[in-house]
Amino acid sequence: MSATILESSQLHTPCTLEDCPFESSAELPDLDESLGQSRAVEALRFGLGMPRDGFNLFVLGGPGSGRHALVRNLVDEVRRKDAPPSDYCYVNNFAAATAPRLLRLPAGRGARLRDDMLRFVAELGPAIATAFESEEYRARVGALEQGFKDRQESVLRALGNASLARGVALVRSESGFAFLPVREGTEEPLSEEEFENLPDAKKETLQGVIEEFQEPLIKVLAQFPAWRRELQDALKDASREVLRNAVVRLLEKIKANYADLPAALAFLQAVEGDVVEIGDTLRESRKSEPEMETLLFSGTISIQRYLVNLLVDNAASASQPVVYETHPTFQNLVGRIENVPHMGTLVSNFTLIRAGALHRANGGYLILDALKLLSQPYAWEGLKRALCAGEIRIEAPAELIGVAGMVSTLQLQPEPAPLKVKVILIGEPMIYYLLAEMDAEFADLFKVAADFAEDVPRTAYSSARFACLTATLARQNGLKPLALTAVTRVVEHAARLSGDAERLTTLTRPVLDLLHEADYLAGDAAMVSREHIERALAAQIRRADRLRERYYDAIRRGTLLISTAGELIGQVNGLAAVGLGDFTFAHPVRLSAAVRIGDGEMIDIEREVEMGGPIHSKGVMILAGFFSTRFGRGIPLSFTASIVFEQTYGEVEGDSASLAELCALLSAIGALPVRQGWAITGSVNQYGAAQPIGAVNEKIEGFFDICAAGGLSGEQGVIIPAANVKELMLKREVVEAVAAGRFRVAAVAHVDEAIELLTGLPIGEADEKGVIAEGTINYLVASSLVELHASRLSMVEVQKVQKKRARAPAKKKRAPQPPAPGK
Repeated sequence: MSATILESSQLHTPCTLEDCPFESSAELPDLDESLGQSRAVEALRFGLGMPRDGFNLFVLGGPGSGRHALVRNLVDEVRRKDAPPSDYCYVNNFAAATAPRLLRLPAGRGARLRDDMLRFVAELGPAIATAFESEEYRARVGALEQGFKDRQESVLRALGNASLARGVALVRSESGFAFLPVREGTEEPLSEEEFENLPDAKKETLQGVIEEFQEPLIKVLAQFPAWRRELQDALKDASREVLRNAVVRLLEKIKANYADLPAALAFLQAVEGDVVEIGDTLRESRKSEPEMETLLFSGTISIQRYLVNLLVDNAASASQPVVYETHPTFQNLVGRIENVPHMGTLVSNFTLIRAGALHRANGGYLILDALKLLSQPYAWEGLKRALCAGEIRIEAPAELIGVAGMVSTLQLQPEPAPLKVKVILIGEPMIYYLLAEMDAEFADLFKVAADFAEDVPRTAYSSARFACLTATLARQNGLKPLALTAVTRVVEHAARLSGDAERLTTLTRPVLDLLHEADYLAGDAAMVSREHIERALAAQIRRADRLRERYYDAIRRGTLLISTAGELIGQVNGLAAVGLGDFTFAHPVRLSAAVRIGDGEMIDIEREVEMGGPIHSKGVMILAGFFSTRFGRGIPLSFTASIVFEQTYGEVEGDSASLAELCALLSAIGALPVRQGWAITGSVNQYGAAQPIGAVNEKIEGFFDICAAGGLSGEQGVIIPAANVKELMLKREVVEAVAAGRFRVAAVAHVDEAIELLTGLPIGEADEKGVIAEGTINYLVASSLVELHASRLSMVEVQKVQKKRARAPAKKKRAPQPPAPGK
C-alpha cells in the first residue's frame, strides 16, 4: 500500500451551521449550561446535594475551562434561599479570660447584641459613679463605718474605766495603746519624775495593775482585724447591692430582647454577676483611665470586658453563604488572633479574634483553588483538621507545628466553633491524582470528583450549541453581536484549539479573549465579521511569534542547515514543536544517521550527552526492535548506528521523530538518497506502523512557511501518520497551496510508505521463495547489512590470527659468531 496524497478538502473542515441559520448572534438563545460537561454537572449536583460528611468536591479541569463560573452557578442554584446562616460572636469568659466563649445567634441578632453591649458599656461607667455617689449609699457606708468605730471605742472605754479605777489610765499614742499611772483623783498620767518619787510599794502595786490589764488589752486589740474584715464585707455587700440595682436597670431592657436565646441570656447574667463582683475595681479604674481603649489591650480590668466581638455578621444574608477565598492562607482559613504591643510585650484578648473563611462559609459553601491552598504553609493541614474534627479551632501556626513554647506571649484558646460546610476544591487533574495517591485522608474528605472535559465531539448539534455559547459570552460581556460567518470562524478556531478537526474545545477563556479582541477591532461596526475574527487571530500570533521568526530567519540565512530541495543520504527533515505558553509553533530540524561496522547498537547521541528525555530515548530503542524483526532473523546485525538532531542545543523529548529517524537509518544503511523537499513527522512501533503525534497542524504549517519563504516548487510537502488526518485544521494559505498543486500533504500508515515517498523507490516485498527484487529498498538495505556482516567476520578472523600470533612463543635467534682469523 502506498502513501496517500491528501486533497485540499481533507486539510480543513469548515463550519457552516446549516442546521442553525441566523444573521446575527443576537438571535441565538443563551446556553443554559456548560458545553459538553454533563458528567461534571451530574457530579456537582450530587456532591452539592449530599448532606453526609466527607462528600466534599474536587473539580478537575484545566485553566480557562469555565469551571469556576459553572461551580458558582450551580452552587447558587442549589443553595437554600430560606436558610440564613448564624451569627458568631466571641465574648469574655469571666471565669477564664484566656478561653473566650463563643455565642451562636440567629442572623442579625449578633450585630444587635454587639450594639446593645456598646451602649451598656457607655452607660455603665456613669451608672457606677452615680450609684456610689448617691446619698443612700453614702449614708449606709457612713453608718457602717461609725458602727465599727463605736464598737472599738466602747470596748476600749470599758477597759480604760476599769484600769482607771485601779490608778492606771489607758492612753493612745502614735505607737499604739499603753497603760500609765495617774495622779490620785485625776486622769492625768504621772511624769517619770513623779513616778520615781513614789514609794516602792506603791510602784510595785501600780506595776502589777499595768501587767494585769495588759493581757485584756492584747485580747481586745486582737479582735480589731476581724471587726475590720466584717466592716469590709459589709461595705462590699453594700457596694454589691447598689451595683446590682444599677446594672439590673441597665440590663433589664437588653435581656428582654434575648428572652428566646438562652446562650445570650446566660452571657448577660454573667455580665451582671461580674459587674456586681468587681464593681469597686471598675470604679477605681475609671478614676485613672486616660484612654479606655488602652486598657482594653493592657490586661487591666476595664468595662470594655463586656463588649461583644462580632466574628461573623450575616444580617444582610438571607440564604446559605457562598465564600470564595482567593488567598487561602492558614489564618485566612481558620481565623487568627491578633496581638498588640504594650509596655514591651504582646498582649491580646477576645476582641482581637478574627474570623476565617471557614467561619464565614459555615452552614454553606467554601470554594478554594487547590494549587493556591497547597502552596500556603499549613493551610492544607489546617483545612483537613477542621473537616475531620467538625469544628474550627483558632490557633497560632506555632501551636500547629508544636513550637508554642517558643512564643513568650500568653496564647488565647477560644472556644471552637462547630463546623458544617461543603468545601469545593478546584484544580487541575494532576493535583487531584497526586493527592489521591499521596494523602491518606484525601479520599475520606473529598469523595466526589467532578471531571471537566477538555473537548467534545464536533457534530452539527455541538457546533450549534457552541454558537449559542459564543452568543452567550458576547452578551454577558457587553460585546457586539457576531455575524454568521464570524461565528462559524470561531467554531473552526475551537476545533483548532482542541487539536482535532472532529472535536471542539470546551475552554471558554481563549474564546472569550478572541471575542474581546475582535470586538475592539470592529470599532464602530454594528456587528463583528469574519474579517475581524481573522485579524484578531493574526494579531494574537503576531504578539507571540518573535521566537518563531528568529528560528525561521536562522533557517533562511543558512544558520540552521535545512534543505528543501535536492537529495541527501542519511539526512531527513524532521519537525519539532515548541510550546511558549498558549502559543505553539513548529520548525524543521535535520535528523542525520551514520552507520559503521559494529554489533547492532543504536547510539542516541542526545541520550549519551543527557540532552534527550526518556520518551525520546525509548523511541530510538524501538528502532533496534524494527531492524531485528525485519533484517535480523537470518544474520546478526553487524552495524552500529548513531542518530542525532543536528544543531539542537536544548533537551529533546518525545517520540514524534522516530518515524523520521527510522527513515534516516534506512537511507544511511542502504545508501538511499532522500528527497529533501519532504519533511516527516510521526512515531513508529517495532513493526514499522506509523503512530499519531501531537501538534500536527503546527508542524505542517511550520514547514510550509519555510518552503513558502524560498518559493514553493510543488515537490515539497509533509508526511504525517494516517491517524492524524482527522485532526487537520490547517490555515487558509496551506489549503490554497495544496489546492493549487504547489504543496503536498501525504498520509502514511507504515514506514514502508514513507520511505518509498522519500526515495522514489519501491519497498520490495519477498516473493514465494523469499526473494526480494533487486533495486528495491529492502534489497539494498539487506545487501548492505550482508556486506557489513561479511566485513565484520573478516575483521574477526584477522583479529583471531593476530591474537594467535601474539600468544605463540617467539623463536630464539643464535648469537652471531666472530669471524675466523685471517678472514
